[in-house]
Amino acid sequence: MKKLTEKVNGARIAERIDQLSRCSEPAIGVTRLSFTKEFQCAQNMVEQWMLEAGMTVRKDSLNNLIGRYEGSNPNAPVLMIGSHLDTVIEGGKFDGMLGIVTGIEIVAVLFETGIILENPIEVIAFCDEEGVRFHSTFLGSKAIAGTLKREELEVKDDEGITLANAIKELGLDPLNYKEAARVPEEVLAYIELHIEQGPVLQAEEIPCGVVTGIAGASRYSFTIEGFAGHAGTVPHTLRKDALAGSAELVLEIERLAKENAPIVATVGKLSVKPGSSNVIAGEVAGTIDIRDTDERRKRKVLEAIFQSGEEIASHRGLKIHFEKVMEVSPVLCSEELIPIIESSIRENGMDPVRLISGAGHDAMAMADLTKVGMIFVRCRDGISHHPDEHASLEDMEIGARVLLDTVLQVIHSKVAAKTEV
Repeated sequence: MKKLTEKVNGARIAERIDQLSRCSEPAIGVTRLSFTKEFQCAQNMVEQWMLEAGMTVRKDSLNNLIGRYEGSNPNAPVLMIGSHLDTVIEGGKFDGMLGIVTGIEIVAVLFETGIILENPIEVIAFCDEEGVRFHSTFLGSKAIAGTLKREELEVKDDEGITLANAIKELGLDPLNYKEAARVPEEVLAYIELHIEQGPVLQAEEIPCGVVTGIAGASRYSFTIEGFAGHAGTVPHTLRKDALAGSAELVLEIERLAKENAPIVATVGKLSVKPGSSNVIAGEVAGTIDIRDTDERRKRKVLEAIFQSGEEIASHRGLKIHFEKVMEVSPVLCSEELIPIIESSIRENGMDPVRLISGAGHDAMAMADLTKVGMIFVRCRDGISHHPDEHASLEDMEIGARVLLDTVLQVIHSKVAAKTEV
């Protein structure tokens, strides 16, 4: 097993990621939105690499690109490896791409050494995870998981083009979207390798780690109403300053998050009215994003935030209103796959580190279809969704070895289980 993993070619992974980064709108970093000519450019590259790695290649009814490396038993459930091919605007070149290219690399190692495992392997380049163009995330993985809804075909981009029309422009029939869905009996597991998008692995000085769960997210908007007044004539004791109340709320949200770690809570947007330097703020609108893998703890902190908001408003003579914008449930990675990934990390000379993902991934949608596992690879300074996003060649190669070891162990354990039965 160790000799096989040493055949992983980190330089090939790095070169292919660099090539994919050129499929971009002219801008700083990488901008590659779904169902665009830049996306088609990337798909063409990935398709060629899949073919070179001994895979048959097809596109499903939602334009997910799927490469299949057949097993000795083509009727055995398939082990899926995947990530997304779209990017944010002016993003980095590793987010999503690393998982796809690494999946192709480990299949290439099997193909080049003439190894055929019992179970087929599919590498999937999902069509839209980021949700930048159509403002709706996980479109590709939800289609495969069978959870995409008919109404999501009508979501529009900023030019008014619907997802259905974008699919039609590729020569596909959007009404066939259900044909992309797979059934659980056909799938052994789903494994995703991804840059961490955070600083934990760098702080631990470890190239990769195992993900135990993906945080659920609650997003709320809030409005605080006060009373605008002249900045020079209204004493502080008589003010109803909506911005001062908002500032107090922001600090309270931060305090509650720190006290309930590893939960994270962010006020990412504030809009102040009337927004003049010499006028007391009469109204502030803002957003709260709170994430955790523990739904009960998240709910407890949210209730504390709501209560604190009411108390702050009452004390300052303000009015406050919260409104739910989005709710995404957390996903826990498979208790079967976590120890296998940890074993693979040990095989490569590291002590396993368990991490929680605060960012969403296609694995969240795929968990509705099958058990999921995730491997994180260290990224420099935890920077992601930015042109400075970076993973070293050495770390990428180690991540690929861990992924290959994991694939071998997952399929071997399945074979062993069959034998014992």
